[in-house]
Amino acid sequence: MSDPQQGLRVPHRVVVVGHGMVGARLADEVSRRDADGALDVTVLGAEPYEPYNRVLLSDVVAGRTDVAAIGMPLVDDGRTRVLRGTTAVTVDRVARLVLADDGTRHPYDHLVLATGAAARLPDVPGLGTDATALPAGVHALRTLDDAREVVAATVNTPRAVVVGGGVLGVEVALGLAGRGLPTTLVHGAGAPMDRQLDDQAGAVLRGGLETAGVAVRTGVRPQEVLVVGGRAVGVRLDGATTEPGETLGAGLVVLACGTAPETALARRSGLAVERGVVVGPDLATVTDPRVFAVGDCAQPPEGSRGLVAEGWDQARRLAEHLVALAARPRPAAAVPAGPREHLRLPGDGAGPSMAVRLGTLLSSRAPGARAGGVDTRGTDVVKVKAGPLSVVAMGRCGSGRVPAPGERAVRLGDPAAGRYVEAVVADGVLVGATCVGDARVAADLTAAYTRRTPVPADPAFLLLTPVMPAAEPATSPEHMPDDATVCRCNGVTKHDIAACVANGASTQGDVARATRATTGCGSCTEAVCGLVEWLARARPAGPETEDQAVGEVHSSV
Repeated sequence: MSDPQQGLRVPHRVVVVGHGMVGARLADEVSRRDADGALDVTVLGAEPYEPYNRVLLSDVVAGRTDVAAIGMPLVDDGRTRVLRGTTAVTVDRVARLVLADDGTRHPYDHLVLATGAAARLPDVPGLGTDATALPAGVHALRTLDDAREVVAATVNTPRAVVVGGGVLGVEVALGLAGRGLPTTLVHGAGAPMDRQLDDQAGAVLRGGLETAGVAVRTGVRPQEVLVVGGRAVGVRLDGATTEPGETLGAGLVVLACGTAPETALARRSGLAVERGVVVGPDLATVTDPRVFAVGDCAQPPEGSRGLVAEGWDQARRLAEHLVALAARPRPAAAVPAGPREHLRLPGDGAGPSMAVRLGTLLSSRAPGARAGGVDTRGTDVVKVKAGPLSVVAMGRCGSGRVPAPGERAVRLGDPAAGRYVEAVVADGVLVGATCVGDARVAADLTAAYTRRTPVPADPAFLLLTPVMPAAEPATSPEHMPDDATVCRCNGVTKHDIAACVANGASTQGDVARATRATTGCGSCTEAVCGLVEWLARARPAGPETEDQAVGEVHSSV
């Protein structure tokens, strides 16, 4: 007689702390893979909103994107429970229990910290140390509420100062200037985006900013934020000033000075924390194998660069790992007293996917290098969302790049035309690139870099000549190759979108839910909408299979 209990399986309880871009992506990745319901997922999110694309907040400030358009796909599988407006305050690792601020208790078999990062505040008089208690008129663009407040402030203020000339600072300054607000960008280094760009590229970017109406002040830092009656009225500068105590008047001050990992909960829980929560190649903490960390709060062996691509790829890898653990139950283990040795994830295909290539920092690595057993190539492409001003950097680039044996760099400097392109090649492939002022070449270089396309014998052709088919140059969807990438952020091709339309998708939202297209940087939204409309018109009327519909659409290409 068979055992009536045989085959019964209790779902593994997974608690995710954080419902931002990475936490929400992890829940979605698990839902897509856990067809058998082996995992019971609870997500605790401190913000009261549905998940949204934080990368697009600068687009909201610029007026290019509406708040309603930056939402991320929701998980609706009946097994994932999302508690918005709920903050985790304590973790009992012995009892495997998370206590929230509303008094609820959440038991877990596996805990994932996706607490993200907080805005870093410059240590100057007038600001204090609490980003939630800044003077009126001063904002750190990190949340949806921050974006709304910045937009509201543009209505009544005569001028603005953006502190910090990294990726976010450049985007915000251009966005405010685009709204007609006189804006000054203050940056301590000699050129904006100095972490990603060399001096020549930085000079071209500076020219583009000034052409767009942004006053650029480099080599200066805020010495004090002047506050009168609880409201900011200006910024006093230090450094290469025109006169001692130089002051820039401003009713709006936006701080874009980087971020710091949110590690308070991890520290209170007794987990090892350096800059971030220390994890191994499998993303488990070195203190407790049942606790994982992903995204901006994590410190993996290969380092953390603040890239959304990195966090989304970690979410994918961890989802695969958790589903595999649930499929192969193992006995409970006691919490170890000290650090443990980590193993690589099984399989040779566990390297990062071609996820969204966004972020604020780049690393310089040898081509094809693996750090801590994880291939990090393809997750370090930075694209500035700045309307007509195109700035893209990837891989081995910038003033910090030290030439490696076998590398060859070719450059095109055309300051008068607002253009600068550098391509770095090694072993027959592109290992790094910088492109300012030429969106088409930038898109082509990105494709060559992420796909490891063999470069021409003379790499100078990379500076001007397209080397890969791309969606952008196509004059009609009919002329796009089947494998043309439409959404580079999530690796979505024309074929993927055609399959969605064949399955009944009729709107951009339908395609986004199925493929995640348009949920990254958002620059492909117009192309996706146009493609969906064209595909819907091209689809024959009447019942048909997906293969028939996709085949008929592709037969015209």
